[in-house]
Amino acid sequence: MTHPALTQLSEEERMFKDAVLAFAREQVAPKVHEMDRAGAVDKSLISGLFELGVMAVEVPGEYGGAESSFFNAILAVEALALVDPSISVFVDVQNTLVNNCILRWASAEQKKRYLPKMASEWVGSYALSEAGSGSDAFALKTRAEKRGDKWVLTGRKLWITNGAESSLFIVFANTDFSKGYKGITAFLVEKGQPGFSVGKKEDKLGIRASSTTELILEDCEVAADNVLGDVGVGYKIAIETLNEGRIGIGAQMLGLAEGALDHAMKYMVERKQFGKSIAEFQGMEFQYAQMATEIEAAKLMVYNAARLKDAGQPFVKEAAMAKLLSSQVAERSASLAVELMGGVGFTKEYPVEKLFRDSKIGKIYEGTSNMQLATIAKIVRSAYANG
Repeated sequence: MTHPALTQLSEEERMFKDAVLAFAREQVAPKVHEMDRAGAVDKSLISGLFELGVMAVEVPGEYGGAESSFFNAILAVEALALVDPSISVFVDVQNTLVNNCILRWASAEQKKRYLPKMASEWVGSYALSEAGSGSDAFALKTRAEKRGDKWVLTGRKLWITNGAESSLFIVFANTDFSKGYKGITAFLVEKGQPGFSVGKKEDKLGIRASSTTELILEDCEVAADNVLGDVGVGYKIAIETLNEGRIGIGAQMLGLAEGALDHAMKYMVERKQFGKSIAEFQGMEFQYAQMATEIEAAKLMVYNAARLKDAGQPFVKEAAMAKLLSSQVAERSASLAVELMGGVGFTKEYPVEKLFRDSKIGKIYEGTSNMQLATIAKIVRSAYANG
């Protein structure tokens, strides 16, 4: 699939992105500092995000969704991250992990039951990680035992994004450990289920308004018809969903980097030293020119991966590359923005200090940088080995 330019948007895409960015600047920006300090999302923003239509971008209109593209979901994540990466990942998980998972794997009855709620009021979480299963995701210990017409889940999940706000959780558990990863099954678990509770909320370095929690399952009974997909295909669901989710994290890190450059440039243009704007000094020029170049490269990779996904073409390598590069660029850009702004960049009064803290998670969640490199290497090697 070819395009005049990968970063060129259609009129519809541009209008959508502009609308999300306007919401972020008008509604989110005034609340960012306090949300970061409190370590919690302002609940008034959640209803606003649903009204804006960014909590169910790809969900069909018959369920109340926007019936748009994966690419538009990525644009929403990028636009929100320009202002607050915490709100960005809140929307990202809802779309690229939870809704995508339901759209791809749920039965017709499950879609009818859950998608209207996901499009109007319910927040979702994706519960795969555990204390002993991070990069080795299939080493999970949460078990599911069949008792009559129910499954009983027991275990603990860690690092669950949106855990404090979610009403629906996609929980991965093993139904038969003798089968290894082929015993892993995905379940749709509602917050009010007996035996289910949200545990400790992590006190994090960055993206503090985004809740990251523990989930506790103590003989949690789940109806048999709440199995997502088939029993034993949870490993496949997890792999395929996370491949898409990595593009979302790439978009989050891209938006963060763009936000860092925006703040730094506005400051440097206005800041005068020795009779001229500090943005005019060559020592500064070379640094922000390099930053802008790297951001453009990251945007090309993120947009390309999203376009490939929408076109139904292979995108696993491109998604890994996009997440890898974008997380690197975000960390470098946020760090440089602090330096370019000097003393004020080091204070909490200016946004770049927060963006610097927020950037670090990009190399860690939804697949560490080393895991992205391993994925890329495997695909590249395979291409050469197979001629």
